[in-house]
This record gives sequence, structure tokens and C-alpha cells, in this order.
Amino acid sequence: MCHDTPIIPPPPGWRAGVAVPKRRPTHRDVRLGLVVNPVAGIGGRVGLKGSDDAALVQAARGRGAQALAPMRATQTLRSLAPLAGALELLTWAGEMGENEARAAQLAPAVLGRAGPITSAQDTRAAAREMLARGVDLLLFAGGDGTAVDVLEAVGDKLAVLGIPAGVKMHSAVFAVSPQHAGELAAHLVRGGVRSVRPAEVMDVDEMLLRAGSVSARLHGFLNVPHERRHVQNAKARSLGSEIGAQQRIAHHLIDNVLDDRAWLVGPGTTTAAVLQVLGLPKTLLGVDVVRGDRCLIADADERALLELLDGQDAGIVVTPVGGQGFLFGRGNQQLSPAVIEQIAPDRIVIAATELKIAQLAGAPLRVDTGDPKLDARLAGYTRIVVGYNREIVYPVAG
Repeated sequence: MCHDTPIIPPPPGWRAGVAVPKRRPTHRDVRLGLVVNPVAGIGGRVGLKGSDDAALVQAARGRGAQALAPMRATQTLRSLAPLAGALELLTWAGEMGENEARAAQLAPAVLGRAGPITSAQDTRAAAREMLARGVDLLLFAGGDGTAVDVLEAVGDKLAVLGIPAGVKMHSAVFAVSPQHAGELAAHLVRGGVRSVRPAEVMDVDEMLLRAGSVSARLHGFLNVPHERRHVQNAKARSLGSEIGAQQRIAHHLIDNVLDDRAWLVGPGTTTAAVLQVLGLPKTLLGVDVVRGDRCLIADADERALLELLDGQDAGIVVTPVGGQGFLFGRGNQQLSPAVIEQIAPDRIVIAATELKIAQLAGAPLRVDTGDPKLDARLAGYTRIVVGYNREIVYPVAG
């Protein structure tokens, strides 16, 4: 696995806490923009690693995948419905925002329409129009690729906030969940958000990913509300110095945890160390199923996992996303709510190096499965394997 993450300094003049420019008198309603990439994240549960090209979208639909971005956008907008009289919502027709707004009982102003198949060009055109209309905050639902499109369209000229709806979401421009995006947007409508900060826009090259290489590139920075509780950090990559710690974790899991049941092993360098010790290949950014020293399913999708779990006891091994702390909902959507519901709570095993936990700086681990009730059940305190015969107790936020 190789990484290519060039360091690009923030553009001149960027600093945390920059005041949001006043575009019109303060007595007016707050003007929000909304752009939805309706196919974002469609490949996650079926084991595809993104949706950046039409062929992937077609392949995902051929496997029965359902688009999740519209639903997640509607979840965000429901927080704004009680404030409808104090805001003006501008959006694009159909599934690019209008349908989601109406589903949340909002009456948007529709500015334009995409063709029968939406594209990155439609996202950019909609974002540019929101910029021209002087929105106070541009909400967009999608993943890292959508964030890149928004960056190319508006640069540093707008405050934006991503509704997490993609597969990977390495960028720091996304709320930690659709509900958090809604709470933060509602806070703005009530007059509570006063400043923005520059946030990294990252994206993985999906062609290289399918060839077996993770190449995350920093494209630039977008202005996001200066509200750390609601907005995620950028993904941090694993360091070479963690290899020894990951090996110790792997040996502990093999010696003391991985019994003769089937184990669903999520993506990550820490979980990859487990399969390496077992002498098995690990699917890059995929979920593999093992029993003992055998691989039962490589790169399993949601359907394969549900078929496996039908009447069978199993467990899950996951590691949090570096720098973000997500256990579910970022890059492992194959472990869907339907799959997680089949696993006994004490069979969900979390493994992470102590350095990875320290990088969270006291922030909790997080879950964003797409099912708020399941997220609430997963929240609380949990044990994390951090070494051989070493565990810590750490909080999880839904």
C-alpha cells in the first residue's frame, strides 16, 4: 500500500476564525444553498470504492445499490423545517436538491435543472449559481469528489458545509453526520455562526485505488463554519512507526479473540496486519471474512455478508479512521446497519494503536451508520485493543 499526500500550504490570508463576510443587511432571512450529488456513495454497500465515473454508478445499480445521498440530505434538512420562515433555500431541480427539500417540508427556490444523468459539471454549475446569488452557507451532499467539484466552482468565496454521503470522505469539510450538518445550519439561521476556517479537500484517485494503491491528494481548502464539535477532521494516514504496534495488536487478536466463528474484518492498516500475520491477503479498503487461517470471502459486499450471517454467529473487527475516529460510516459501508444488527455487541472488536487514539486529542470515536437509532445504541464506552494484552476504555459518540 503506498501513499502520496503532498503538503500544500493554505493560500495567503487564510486563518482560523476569519469573519464570515456580510453580503446583505442583517434584517433579511438567511439564504442557504443546497446541492445534492444524487449518486454519491452508491457503491459503498456493494463493495465498490466510489462513484466518480458513470461505469461505477452503472455497476453499483446492476448490483441493486440504492442511492443514499438523497436520504441523508433530507435528514439534514429536517432540522431546518421549524425555521422555514427565517430562511430562503436555493437549490437545483429534482434529486439535486428540490426533492430532498420538499421531503423535509421546505419550499425551495429552484434555480436550474440537470439532464437525465447528473454529472460533476452539474454540481459545479449549481455551486457557481449559489455563489452568484450570495448564499450565506452552501450545503452539499456527497463525498470527496463532490467536495472537489464545489472547490473548483466557488474556491474561498463562500462558507460551505458537506453533508457526508460518499464512500470515503477523507476531507475536513464534512459534518460528522447529516444530523450534525442540520444542527449547524440551524445554528446559522438563528444567527449563531460568526466565523469560518479553512478545511482540507482531499480525494483518493479511484483508478489507482482499483490498481491497489491509495493515493490521497490535497486539492485545496474550502471555508467551513468554525465549529469543531460538528465538523470532522481530515483523515490522517498511518505512520511507518506504527507497524510494530499494529503487529502486537494483530498477535493479540489472533491468540485471544479470533475464535472459530467467522470474523468480518474491516479496512485499515491495523486490520491488514491481522491478515498479514495469518498469511492472508487483505483487500484494500474492503471487508474480508476469515475463519481461523482461511479467507471465506474476499472484498465482501453487504449482500454477501447478510447471506453469510443468516443463522451463523460471527464477529466484526474494525479500526477507527485515523484523525477522524469513525468506526462505521466512512469507507466501510458494506458493514451496513442490517449487517451490524446481526452481530452481538460484545462481538464488535475495536483495535487501534495508542498513537491513533492520541491523535484524536480527547475527541470521541464516532459512528455514522445511516441509522440514528443504531448509532445511539452503539454510543457509550467501549474497549479498544491497543497492544498485546492491552486494552483501554474510550467513549463513542453517535
